[in-house]
Amino acid sequence: MIAWILVGGRLVLTPALRALPCPDLVLAADSGGRHAAALGVRVDAWVGDFDSSEGLQLDAPREVYPRAKDETDAELAVRLARERGASELVFLGAFGGRFDHTAALALGGLRLAREGLRVILHSGDESGHPLLPGAPVHLDLPPGTLLSVLALSDLRGLTLEGTRWPLRQAAVPLGSGWTVSNEAEGGTVQATLEDGLALVTALHRPTHPPPP
Repeated sequence: MIAWILVGGRLVLTPALRALPCPDLVLAADSGGRHAAALGVRVDAWVGDFDSSEGLQLDAPREVYPRAKDETDAELAVRLARERGASELVFLGAFGGRFDHTAALALGGLRLAREGLRVILHSGDESGHPLLPGAPVHLDLPPGTLLSVLALSDLRGLTLEGTRWPLRQAAVPLGSGWTVSNEAEGGTVQATLEDGLALVTALHRPTHPPPP
């Protein structure tokens, strides 16, 4: 089951966003509910402490939690998605906004991937894909698409194919800039890893260029 989880970052309508698999379940985490109209989806449940969605109207069942809690609103939505049987989580509105929330979402996505779920982080113009040993990442990207492999630990045996600068069995230290700002050749980009934790990110062009 595929669950879309709407969170509070930016959302840009792009072909990459429209190509995402259709959801079986849509959950909104607090201010992420504002993305429902742009996406044209019905929200099955709206969860959180509702401290950042003042004035937002959404026709969806609400699950209200106190502000003094041990989980973020996104984590509450993840828990509900898993209770309802989701095995694939797509976080929409994942980039932009507060850095601490973005970082927590990325690291939490890696943890969920380690637990066996398929995870995608997406804001339309940017996406993130957890890369773990034995769980390769395959992305179909237009030529010239910028992509990076962010080393969130020391990496061993990183192989990257379908890019301007391919890698074969590379060792990459934690936080290295070596694997930042590569380019897709066009077609399938494949990343595999023998040991470590990484996030593959890609920048996606909007349908129309933004105004000057």
